[in-house]
Amino acid sequence: MASIMHGGTSVGDVLGPLGIEPISRLTLALYCGGSNDHYGIHVDSDYAKSVGLDDVIGHGMLSMAYLGRLLTAWAPQKNLRSFESRFVAATHPGDIPMLRGEVVEIANYHGEKCARVTLTMTDQHGETKVTGQARIAFA
Repeated sequence: MASIMHGGTSVGDVLGPLGIEPISRLTLALYCGGSNDHYGIHVDSDYAKSVGLDDVIGHGMLSMAYLGRLLTAWAPQKNLRSFESRFVAATHPGDIPMLRGEVVEIANYHGEKCARVTLTMTDQHGETKVTGQARIAFA
């Protein structure tokens, strides 16, 4: 994956794919501690089932953090100008996140030359879990 810092970035350039280790219950428990989001649907199977879920689900912001990892592998965090996501489907223990991005536009944004990147996180079955976009400034 070529970095935005190396120049030559153009529409159609692809970020990734970047595979992440499978989502585990340990991953969810650690994220609870790191994010201070201890909502039961993320770590307590009985609670998750009591609210109509089959089992615990991953934090949406954990999935967004994985997309952030894809972005910062491509460009320094200081170049990030905007980053948004839409949670499409729940992630579950055992899901294997696969992250991809594509440069869809290069334009001036608040006086800086930026790449607009679309982002997608899918699982091992190709089911889309999260979509998003970001703007990254050129150095």
